[in-house]
Amino acid sequence: QVQLVQSGGGSAQPGGSLTLSCTASGNIRIIKTMGWYRQAPGKERELVAQIIDFYTTNYAHTVEGRFSISGDSAKKTAYLQMNTLKPEDTAIYYCYVRLLTRNNLDFTSHWGQGTQVTISS
Repeated sequence: QVQLVQSGGGSAQPGGSLTLSCTASGNIRIIKTMGWYRQAPGKERELVAQIIDFYTTNYAHTVEGRFSISGDSAKKTAYLQMNTLKPEDTAIYYCYVRLLTRNNLDFTSHWGQGTQVTISS
């Protein structure tokens, strides 16, 4: 009953920019957190960035200063602006949303389909 649709992946050159978006729909009452994880072959899954209550942000050390996450609560959408891209940013990026349950005491998490980001010359 909850769906996350991702867009904006693709290819870019080192130093370039890409923007990812993630829109949640379905049975949603309150979104607590939206963000992206990424996973590259041979590497562990990494939390890239997240926005909590569509206000507080945090970033992986590897992307801080280059990436910026923002959100639109009315649209139930988060955006990840990725600048100064590096080859090591190459990965599949998975959007996630953390929803507050009806009793406001717990959460459920949901995942998008993933999108490939490839940074190469």
